[in-house]
Amino acid sequence: MTDVLIIGCGVSGAAAAMELSRYKLSVTVLERENDVSMGSSRANSAIVHAGYDPRPGTLMARLNVRGNELTRKLCADLDVPCRQCGSLVLAFSEKENGTLRELLDRGIKNGVPGLEILSGDEARRREPNLSGAVTAALWAPTAAICSPWELCLAMAETAVKNGAELRLGTEVTGLERRDDRWIVHTNRGETEARYVINAAGVDSDTVHDMAAPHEFDVKPSRGEYYILDKSEGGRVNTVVFQCPSERGKGVLVAPTVHGNLIVGPNAEPAPRHDTATTASGLDFVKETAKLSVPGIDFSQSIRNFSGVRANSGRDDFIIGMKAPGFLDLAAICSPGLTSAAAIGEYAVELLGREGLALEKKDVFLYGRKRTRFKELSDVERAALIARDPAYGRVVCRCETVTEGEILEAFRSPIPPRSVDGVKRRVNAGMGRCQGGFCGPRVVEILSRMLGIPQDEVVQDRTGSRILVGETKEVPENV
Repeated sequence: MTDVLIIGCGVSGAAAAMELSRYKLSVTVLERENDVSMGSSRANSAIVHAGYDPRPGTLMARLNVRGNELTRKLCADLDVPCRQCGSLVLAFSEKENGTLRELLDRGIKNGVPGLEILSGDEARRREPNLSGAVTAALWAPTAAICSPWELCLAMAETAVKNGAELRLGTEVTGLERRDDRWIVHTNRGETEARYVINAAGVDSDTVHDMAAPHEFDVKPSRGEYYILDKSEGGRVNTVVFQCPSERGKGVLVAPTVHGNLIVGPNAEPAPRHDTATTASGLDFVKETAKLSVPGIDFSQSIRNFSGVRANSGRDDFIIGMKAPGFLDLAAICSPGLTSAAAIGEYAVELLGREGLALEKKDVFLYGRKRTRFKELSDVERAALIARDPAYGRVVCRCETVTEGEILEAFRSPIPPRSVDGVKRRVNAGMGRCQGGFCGPRVVEILSRMLGIPQDEVVQDRTGSRILVGETKEVPENV
């Protein structure tokens, strides 16, 4: 029997696992996908929000501001790309100028430091490519950008290094309370736990209903995005928002930590897990973004994607003990990425109040370092190749990712199981050609390292096979 069982390994589940692994506890994490960070934790705007948007007095407000501070430190400690670039919220009318003043007031009440309202001209001096129609902007210096899937992975790896057990491909099908424990039914058998954490993202309402009376419904909202080539990466240097509305924080334009430009999202109701992109949705994103930054060259788009957010219709996260030994970390919508580290802290606090014994370990393995070949000096590269020639074989030309870096990922606490799993760990396939050059080589390496035929290698989720059937020679006279 495990002390704490966590359902879901997105950023909230990973953060809770990492925080719990500091203590003398047995921790088990169940994730139905073949990797961590497979839901909205990997498909979002990658923004570390400052904290002026949530309503004062809510959990969301407190955890956002605390999470902003924690996330920037975590990224530094765990070698996750992160850049504190600040953000601007743009106004285009006197009415929206009033919205900025409301956001400023909220931010001050929430404890966000450094907020100020700029005139349109001051905003354009900071960001010359902004529209001439901008009348004012709210400047938030503590906002940042990060690599969301790497943050989730780094926290999950830290938990595993400190004794947590991660079971991938394990879907929870039912929960049953017996005496002082939970019986957790899965597609891979039963397991017992003293405490259960529900961190199931867009399915958190379904998991809640397995353990407690129905209380809320997740209302999935799909947001679609453009990723533009590095040639557009310098179009803005800060995160550029429009004034928020009842539909969300609106379409943003922002640099990414990998040097690209991200534009989006829209917000449309969608079935759970439906990450399709649509012509109408992307057209809306494009035209709306041009109101903020008219000069964006969308012909430089190299990728479109969408993510599904776990909205609930409430103006807050749903966090609390909902049954004996059962903790919801539910409806974690935006700013969920920013808040995750603080949510992990809060989860431990709540479980402690519930009776979980929290005795710190004498040794907690913390810290992480990744080799990034393209960031090394010529001298450092030569020394690395001398130690291991695999670092001298470039697999991904767009991002200058070597075979040595990919093999290093397989030696990590949570090795990749798919082509996209490799991409999330070392960036192979994230460049201009989107894997057109390196894809076959990555498939070969996965086949070798996993000990499976190449036609069993998957692109992403289980079942997303790339090679199907046998090739046959075509007669020369055909």
